[in-house]
Amino acid sequence: MAAGGGTKAILAALFANLGIAIAKFVAFVFTGASSMLAEAIHSVADSSNQALLLLGGRLARRDATAEHSFGFGRERYFWSFVVALVLFSVGSLFALWEGVQKIRHPHEINSPIWAFAVLSFGIVLEGLSFRTAIIESMRIRGSATWTAFIRRSRTPELPVVLLEDLGALIGLVFALTAVTIATVFDAPVWDGIGTLSIGVLLGVIAVVLMVEMRSLLLGESATRADAAAIRAAIGSTEGVERLIHLRTQHLGPDELLVAAKVEFDAGYTTADLTDAINRVERNTRRAVPIAHPMYIEPGVGPAEDSEADGDSEAGQARGDEGAGSAGESPEDDEGGDRARDRA
Repeated sequence: MAAGGGTKAILAALFANLGIAIAKFVAFVFTGASSMLAEAIHSVADSSNQALLLLGGRLARRDATAEHSFGFGRERYFWSFVVALVLFSVGSLFALWEGVQKIRHPHEINSPIWAFAVLSFGIVLEGLSFRTAIIESMRIRGSATWTAFIRRSRTPELPVVLLEDLGALIGLVFALTAVTIATVFDAPVWDGIGTLSIGVLLGVIAVVLMVEMRSLLLGESATRADAAAIRAAIGSTEGVERLIHLRTQHLGPDELLVAAKVEFDAGYTTADLTDAINRVERNTRRAVPIAHPMYIEPGVGPAEDSEADGDSEAGQARGDEGAGSAGESPEDDEGGDRARDRA
């Protein structure tokens, strides 16, 4: 997984959630509090999710095959989508069911000191994990707001970990508040209310993640910054008269498919055209290292506007993250081969 994938943040969240899950299950055994059980299941779901994110990063590194000629970069998007489904089905639905049962049939919380101690311990660990996720995210967030980063990031793991950690922290506060009220005011129904609140919280986070990951799975174009850099690189290349149209799509967080129709100097021979295409590819990858594979088509015709090239406001609803990690560029003679084929 590339550095932008936030492996450090994923591992920090994994170890924190494993420790918290064990502590919560122990506290549930002593207290019988449903909010503690809901939080324990939540931590187990989060631990499974981090393992799935690591699996996705590993599978994405496989070499391309004849059946999957563009490689497996979208494995990271797929497994992030699965994480959202797990969070919803295991975390949210269980907490909602358990909360309803405890509201209908409340019972007194035993040994609440266990709940207070474990929840406080969990807040500390989740806080440290959340801090790591924030630090990792700031490396690629740029000037975007946190909301924009989560909505527009082409790197799926960090938004997932950020929202999971945030949800875990808020869920712990809900559980601690519910147990406190239930204990102080001898109102065990609040234990069920706290559990229900955790279920709603997890459901909202899961739906947000599913919507964002679905968009990545369907295929998103380059960010505004990358699209502008690609246009500038092509337009400034020697021998290029103008860019007719541009199409881009992320094959994964670190792979950007670039297809462009370009009008070159009308006096170019086939050899000149081959050299010009190679220059376009070199300049583009110099500006946007993740721009591979690339397909450059010589042509003539009216230039399409930026909206037709997929760079409109609507088409770039997720767009301002940086270029990400560089990948290996294909050989520069690819462009020459394509030009000779057309000739």
